[in-house]
Amino acid sequence: MSWQKDRRGERGYHHGNLKEALLQAALDLITQKGPAGFTFADAARMAGVSPAAPYRHFRDREELLSSIAQRGFEQFEALLTQAWDDGRPDTVTAFERVGKAYLAFARNEPAFYSAMFESGVPVDSSPALMAASERAFAIIRAAAERLAALAPPGMPRPPAMMMALHIWSMSHGIASLFGRGDAARRKLPMSPEELLEAEVLIYLRGLGFPTDRRPSDQKPSRPPPVPPEGGAPSGPWGTRK
Repeated sequence: MSWQKDRRGERGYHHGNLKEALLQAALDLITQKGPAGFTFADAARMAGVSPAAPYRHFRDREELLSSIAQRGFEQFEALLTQAWDDGRPDTVTAFERVGKAYLAFARNEPAFYSAMFESGVPVDSSPALMAASERAFAIIRAAAERLAALAPPGMPRPPAMMMALHIWSMSHGIASLFGRGDAARRKLPMSPEELLEAEVLIYLRGLGFPTDRRPSDQKPSRPPPVPPEGGAPSGPWGTRK
């Protein structure tokens, strides 16, 4: 929805829904100039109100950005929750969906993503923002806990928090560098989703996870090979082609 048509020429505090108009105006400005490229007065001007009107809803520009980031994290959490689907039909398939959802959010909601991760607003600047960000991260941690539980017998189980932070860093790096859809990003001979999948696979191999995956409801046509002495037993990951 565009606010531009309706807000032209309006001045003073008589906007039908000023708070929403200011949030949308700030999102438009973030899209055009980045989260650091506009002032509180710019947002008021784009919303079609006086410079003093926004103070009825927001203390300052940082609080406006904090509100946008909070909404972004709420949408982000909903998308990740849907993708994770409580680990169905299996942990790895669900986890792969979470990674794709992460990249899709960064690509489809660049203004929210910038407010969340690039605005410089501390996540603890507001209890609501902190809670929203923690709920979103909890989805990644839940997926990491399920992945950690798949560690082969006899191998140390990696800490779930460590895995969650590593995987989040990978996803965020790829999203920021290659998955945002802006013209300046480096061209790749593969999709960001393929890059993330390969990176996570290498990461899991580095932790000692087996990398052969077979659907859980598919029985092998012959007994699995016996691993060499001291080798890792077969596990849930499959060969990537």
